[in-house]
Amino acid sequence: MNLFNIFETITQVDPEFNERVSPRREAIRNMASFGKKVTLAAMPFVMSDLFKKAYGQTPTDVNGVLNYALTLEYLEAEYYTLGAAASNLVPSGKPMGAITTIRDHEVAHVNFLKQVLGNNAVSKPTFDFTAGGTFANVFSDYDTFLALAQAFEDTGVRAYKGQAAILKGNKVVLTAALQIHSVEARHASHIRQMRRARGGVAVNQKPWITGANDSGIGAVVDPIYAGEDNKVQAGVDITTLNGIGGKVSMDAATQSFDEPLTATAVLDIAQLFIKA
Repeated sequence: MNLFNIFETITQVDPEFNERVSPRREAIRNMASFGKKVTLAAMPFVMSDLFKKAYGQTPTDVNGVLNYALTLEYLEAEYYTLGAAASNLVPSGKPMGAITTIRDHEVAHVNFLKQVLGNNAVSKPTFDFTAGGTFANVFSDYDTFLALAQAFEDTGVRAYKGQAAILKGNKVVLTAALQIHSVEARHASHIRQMRRARGGVAVNQKPWITGANDSGIGAVVDPIYAGEDNKVQAGVDITTLNGIGGKVSMDAATQSFDEPLTATAVLDIAQLFIKA
């Protein structure tokens, strides 16, 4: 997540942000240069403090959305942390570099959301990434690890999209959520390309969701992809539109959009990997 871009966006949508945060206007306007002098790890703490000073306590409905997002980020951060630490799981070199980078992103997301929520943040659940034994080899078989990582990232992309409308009344929080959403989308695409590079059952994997379930790991993750075969957008059947060389194909129509997931659907998916 590019936290410096968040600050720039805030000042664009709310010109009075600087004045609300601090009477020392020039100091706040120089946040960009300040940001260059601090570590990326420290920025979530700085940003969350600014949010609280400028906007006070986060409304309850926004708290709910952020805690919902935090639950997903807890899951992903722990998954990649365990995966990167597992003996002989992730190959050295570029694969390990990618997994540790994604891990660091997810940890940053967790820290950021916890700081924004403060005492309202939910506690981290206890996770079972085998889903009750369904993926018993998740931390010993690299292909299974990547396939489940893909499922988690695809969930994240659809989850953030599904909650964007609830946050539209709070431009600051919406901006932050959409920043995270864009990072999750890049993660999803990169994991898919890592799977394709492995060949085998994933040799034809595309960088985007291609149907009702393209994970290759069975029906247990079907809820993650429910609705992704939708061909209607804003009331328009995409297959009735003209494309290059004729009508838009069913594949092109369904692959052109990520469908949103409801909070209930996402939490039901997360429950598959949370110990009772």
